[in-house]
Amino acid sequence: MPQAERLSDRLESWFRSPGLKTVGSLTELFGEKSFAVLFVLLLAVPALPVPTGGVTHVFELIAILLALELIAGRKTVWLPERWRRRELGPAQQKRFAEVLVRRIRWLEQHSRPRLGFLLTHRLSGVGFGVLVLALTVTAFLAPPFTGLDTLPALGVVLLSLGLLLDDAALAVVGVVIGAVGLLLVLVLGKLAYEGARGLF
Repeated sequence: MPQAERLSDRLESWFRSPGLKTVGSLTELFGEKSFAVLFVLLLAVPALPVPTGGVTHVFELIAILLALELIAGRKTVWLPERWRRRELGPAQQKRFAEVLVRRIRWLEQHSRPRLGFLLTHRLSGVGFGVLVLALTVTAFLAPPFTGLDTLPALGVVLLSLGLLLDDAALAVVGVVIGAVGLLLVLVLGKLAYEGARGLF
């Protein structure tokens, strides 16, 4: 039986293939796994040190909509046509192909299926959506230019990769990292608010 093509290989082929690299074309490529794959790609923008060109919040809004769809029980991705046509710029494509794919490949080499049944339970999709929603909203609301959106976004990326690789341990690591990021945003955001209020 032929070995299934790895996620990193499929992503690398997609990045290097001719044609526009849009959210819609990625959905068509990965089918039922599109939710998790899209979370990896969309939240990698704030999670990785790549130039965003101002699209960070746009990608986070798309991820929030997808998380709400999961919570509502959808099995397939629905997006407005305008968002489906949202394209990654050439510079982002190059950096993603070089940085994101390389890191996913490293995880594939060190990850192994662990407690995969926890990730395939009928309620796991709803729980996945709730976690992604909480962490993505945290990244979205993080004060700009502070880097505080990095940990919540990274948490979503690792959680999603845990589902794609059937590795519950990796998913738990993602949840922990995301929770730390959420706590930092809350604590430092509160301190910043109190400091600003003290000036008036």
